[in-house]
Amino acid sequence: MTPAIDLAHKAKISFTVHEYHHDKNVASYGEEAANALGLNPDQVFKTLLVSTDEKSAPLAVALVPVNHHLSLKAVAKAIKQKKLVMANPQLAQKSSGYLVGGISPLAQKKALPTIIDSSAKNFEQMYVSAGRRGLEICLAPDVLAGLCRGSFAEIKSE
Repeated sequence: MTPAIDLAHKAKISFTVHEYHHDKNVASYGEEAANALGLNPDQVFKTLLVSTDEKSAPLAVALVPVNHHLSLKAVAKAIKQKKLVMANPQLAQKSSGYLVGGISPLAQKKALPTIIDSSAKNFEQMYVSAGRRGLEICLAPDVLAGLCRGSFAEIKSE
């Protein structure tokens, strides 16, 4: 079990967990999950941490489909910041309590503002990391937003 799955159990929500063999040589963890599980990549979301500064907080969480890039400008607007950068991986790991490639938006060590790309609302279910490489959790977008106190905005770039 992971903290993300434990949180889902405690919240008594409807969810499923999907496990696959993680290839340590793969560079794109999210695309690996979509391919390994035979899922629509628009329905599988990667968890990215952003910051106002490369070396420090405040941090925020952004979720976008694995086959898209994140628009830092759109996330900055959504959380009312002037400019954002991708968070330093070590800072992301320390803040979330998860390893890069397995960072879940659920049950992070520190509660952070969370923005989910609005395209998630096109699906009844979405997939996000369950807190470990090779492990995905499937749940409704509104349920995810409720659990991580997230909001929806258009934050992906084409």
